[in-house]
Amino acid sequence: MRILICGATGLIGSALTDLCLQENHQVHYLTTRKSKIEQSENKNGFYWNPAKGEIDEACFEGVEAIVNLSGANIAKRWTETYKQEIVSSRVDTANVLFKSLRNAKTHTIKHYISASGIAIYPSSLTENYAEDTTNESKDFLGNVVKQWELHANQFKSLEIPVTILRTGLVLSKNGGALEEMVKPIKYGVGAAIGSGKQWQSWIHINDIARMYLYVLTQNHTGIFNGVGPNPTTNKLLTKEIASVLKKPFFLPNVPQFMMKLILGEMSTLLFSSQQVSAKKIETTGFKFNFPDLTPALENLLKK
Repeated sequence: MRILICGATGLIGSALTDLCLQENHQVHYLTTRKSKIEQSENKNGFYWNPAKGEIDEACFEGVEAIVNLSGANIAKRWTETYKQEIVSSRVDTANVLFKSLRNAKTHTIKHYISASGIAIYPSSLTENYAEDTTNESKDFLGNVVKQWELHANQFKSLEIPVTILRTGLVLSKNGGALEEMVKPIKYGVGAAIGSGKQWQSWIHINDIARMYLYVLTQNHTGIFNGVGPNPTTNKLLTKEIASVLKKPFFLPNVPQFMMKLILGEMSTLLFSSQQVSAKKIETTGFKFNFPDLTPALENLLKK
């Protein structure tokens, strides 16, 4: 199968691209940097500039599915300007793809798969969220996700089936949240954040990449939670990272007000609590390689 991946150089995009190539799929990818365009037998790059509505339409040639993972990193200080970039980087990319396909005389696209986030679910220490939950978060990230999914679903008007993966905390050794959590722990100063009771619905990078390819090759449509089956709390996650690294874990929790002073509004990322269910994807037959936290961390952190 020939697959067009947007955001192919990101955390999930890199893992998914590698997996697609291992499984003998052909990859087309879009990049805003002309220097990153490669041409090879199974991997071909194409230029686009979503902010200006520019795209090399040769990227669609022979492509059966689009996986859109584009989006500015949310783990940067949220100035008003950057908040707009967080939204536009998700909306503009979907719009450019949609308009190109809508205006095309013919195309071969049979499936559109979009990243999304579990931030659509309100923060709660007690709720367990499934995909059919109607209660939605009204904070900044909740509204970002609503816009993201709205613009993904517009492809249905072109009679292209849509799949949305609401991704949780992705654990990877090549960047992302785990890398940042490991830094203080390595120096013996790891500590839980706030109460430490907030839920963290995590997934191993191997499993989220496999999940994207799975819903694509098995033609599963609709919304799925891109999380593992065993959420944990911030305190237990931090404690387990320290245990795997054989580092002490004895410091008092870092107060919420201190993180708010340091990070501003972005600190809500650390204190938001979503306990999210993976049952829907499991009932389709998907099997996690890393369902449990300790083996997942050992795989990522042990040399």
